[in-house]
Amino acid sequence: MPILHAPPSSINPLRFLSLLPRPTALPTLRSPPTVIRLVRRFASMANSSAAASPEHVAGDWYSVPELRLRDHRFAVPLDYSADRNASQRISVFAREVVAVGKEEQQLPYLLFLQGGPGFESPRPTESSGWLLRACEEFRVILMDQRGTGLSTSLTVSSMLQIKSAENLANYLIHFRADNIVNDAEFIRVRLVPDAGPWTILGQSFGGFCAVTYLSFAPQGLKQVLITGGIPPIANGCTADIVYKAGIESVTVQSEKYYKRYPQDAEVVREVVKYLAESEGGGVILPSGGILTPRGFQTLGLSGLGFSASFERLHYMLERVWDPVLVPGASKQMSYFFLKAFENWLGFDTNPLYALLHEPIYCQGASSEWSAHRVIGEDESKFDAVEAAKEGRPVLFTGEMIFPWMFDEIHVLKPFKEAAQILAEKKDWPPLYDVTALNNNKVPVAAAVYYEDMYVNFKLSMETASQIAGIRPWITNEYMHSGLRDAGGRVLEHLLGMLNGKKPLF
Repeated sequence: MPILHAPPSSINPLRFLSLLPRPTALPTLRSPPTVIRLVRRFASMANSSAAASPEHVAGDWYSVPELRLRDHRFAVPLDYSADRNASQRISVFAREVVAVGKEEQQLPYLLFLQGGPGFESPRPTESSGWLLRACEEFRVILMDQRGTGLSTSLTVSSMLQIKSAENLANYLIHFRADNIVNDAEFIRVRLVPDAGPWTILGQSFGGFCAVTYLSFAPQGLKQVLITGGIPPIANGCTADIVYKAGIESVTVQSEKYYKRYPQDAEVVREVVKYLAESEGGGVILPSGGILTPRGFQTLGLSGLGFSASFERLHYMLERVWDPVLVPGASKQMSYFFLKAFENWLGFDTNPLYALLHEPIYCQGASSEWSAHRVIGEDESKFDAVEAAKEGRPVLFTGEMIFPWMFDEIHVLKPFKEAAQILAEKKDWPPLYDVTALNNNKVPVAAAVYYEDMYVNFKLSMETASQIAGIRPWITNEYMHSGLRDAGGRVLEHLLGMLNGKKPLF
């Protein structure tokens, strides 16, 4: 997902952390009554002076066109279940956004939870899209989820500081939805007046976090808005059912793509043959990795499921070959294409996505490289080399992470062993409480995209049936990126479902 950049904060995060005492540890969300006591305990602290709290530093207001912004940094426990004197601290960053002139107005708060996992919140450059609509009535909080953006970012360079694969894996287990919600509660009781509840808007994986929030800390929520992000909530690891449904979706999307651009079927076959016949079974990428036929198929991750992604993929394939400038020169793939391929993957800037993509589906069970296993059950269907030889359309793959990526993608190679440890981990803590969801009292509205390639429609509706009071809005007007693509219309529709503008009948 493209991220826009805002002016840098004047607060030095390293100095901020070095000056702080250890924060009071929060209990994990697996003990909801304790969390309720925690909220009451911290309410008085939030009321006194949030900006002056040693666990919270607020910056000065600054501007982008038609918006006023203020940066907040919070020192939170890495592990909320550990003793407060034992847990390492990390910094979580949140950007407060209001319409110009509303800085001192008493506005309800809206927390935006970004898609991912492993992606930072949007960087506003102007008042537009859903943010324009939100700022009409809310004080918006754009939180960089832990490990992303300015929240103790886990980058391909910073993670190299942790020399042991086992230690890195043990560090990464604290970066799932449960602790993202813990961080949100930590922030809410310090930021919202009287530690009152706030509205949350969860896009994609942010919607997964919203359902975790409903499960374990509903007292912090006034209402919940979800766009393309209702997760499967069964016990164990639900990754297998996600990828089985995903295979169906990506097959349909691949077929649609070739109907839109029939000429690209031969282009793709030609690329696959070229890669397969190249020395080493692929072409060296600008970063030092290797592009193989199976790696080439992963273009479906960004090329098949968003608005205008078909067009972007087609125009990218138009420039796959270098022109022949000298008669007799050998055919070769263009640097333009190879660089564009790496940019599409985005693992160099957001490696957490690769490391935590399957663990976000795990509760008390391991994923064991679910996507790799599931696609292996229908190996011939996705065998790009065989399809090219037989003249069949080569199917792309979708939102799937494979173990071989940690061999072929240069920036991921150092994390191969840690990724293996995470894939084998069985004792993942719970992310959802079905009983709590069955008894939910928080108003919830959700946009469910009928042709969503990333969050399956059928699985979403199965979970929706378990959330009491939820109002799903089923539509095929938008793809997974509807919140971004539709201006303020998707947000307006969801708010209307909860404020009475769109009655049930």
